[in-house]
Amino acid sequence: MEGLNHYRMKMVLVGIVSFVVLGYGVSVKADFTFGEPTLFGEPVNSSEIEYFNCISSDGLEVYIEKPDRWGIQSGNWDLYVSTRATTNDPWSIPESLGPTVNGPIIDAYASLSSDDLELYFSGFRPGAGGHGRQDIWVTTRDSKDSDWSTPINLGPPINTSMQDMTPWIAQDGLELYFSSNRPGGYGVIDIWVATRATQNDEWDEPVNLGPPVNTTAGEYYPCLSPDGLLLFFSDYDNLSYRIRPGGHGRSDIWMTRRKSIADPWEEPVNLGSDISTIAYDCQPRLSPDGTVLYFTSSRPDLSVYFQNTDIYQAPIIPIVDFNGDKIVDADDMCIMVDHWGEDYPLCDIGPMPWGDGVVDVEDLIVLAEHLFEEFPLAQ
Repeated sequence: MEGLNHYRMKMVLVGIVSFVVLGYGVSVKADFTFGEPTLFGEPVNSSEIEYFNCISSDGLEVYIEKPDRWGIQSGNWDLYVSTRATTNDPWSIPESLGPTVNGPIIDAYASLSSDDLELYFSGFRPGAGGHGRQDIWVTTRDSKDSDWSTPINLGPPINTSMQDMTPWIAQDGLELYFSSNRPGGYGVIDIWVATRATQNDEWDEPVNLGPPVNTTAGEYYPCLSPDGLLLFFSDYDNLSYRIRPGGHGRSDIWMTRRKSIADPWEEPVNLGSDISTIAYDCQPRLSPDGTVLYFTSSRPDLSVYFQNTDIYQAPIIPIVDFNGDKIVDADDMCIMVDHWGEDYPLCDIGPMPWGDGVVDVEDLIVLAEHLFEEFPLAQ
């Protein structure tokens, strides 16, 4: 009788959540794997070199970097933007951000604030207020229809006499991740983070993320998920060609989680051979809705890492088939109910594609959204 009552309780939960989701159209995301990477469309990708930087919160602007017409030998990289009227329209031909933003040598690695009104980037501007070979700068605009202003150097303690670059601003604007070869690191270049109490406060002294994120191999290109609990990054040592243990090629893409903003980062995992090949795969970025991973790759060229690069995109596919029978049904719902209230990663699939550390109604809603779907990507 006790077993029967337990089963009935599960079925009641299935019915309630199915009614809420299917009847009211709640839209949420699930835990994920990655689909087959494909080339980002033209004209953003071309026969030239392109690196993906960031995409606006409405999905209507994409920022890239590429060298000038003299190619990589000139050492001059500029920031470009491509736009579209709606998410169903094609992208425009990328246009340079112009001399107000782009300096004479290197301007790259851009990151937009959540309101799309601040653009953080790396720039090498000797004699123009810079502190080192590369510094982190920010340019602002009053609205998305306004021009970008003259960039401001973030100054100490963000910038030093060393290389400070590849910034990524958190959605709440209170954490700034970047890579630097300043003293106190573990490799040729490490990921650091600076924090501030409010967006009106000054940045605190940056802190090295330390192991297990940083290693002797070198880590950079950080990208933080909107909820702040997942960090993507790349590894690469351009001096000795060392790679992290478990890597596949010249540069791989990795991700690490934390249970809350206050918790430490966990052991990073490699995104696997479809994303991380034996070529140069780097600069991971997420779409605003968390359904697409963008990255830059030199595949299939293995000769020189930055001479033949394109932008790729891979869909983020929900994983909701807990028992691996290739269909999402009441059996999967029962597995979730059995772990209700627990920190159980298999069933912790909402909100966002990577969960929140506890199995609760957020996860039930995600699962119910996919009820009765066939699911070939069984775990």
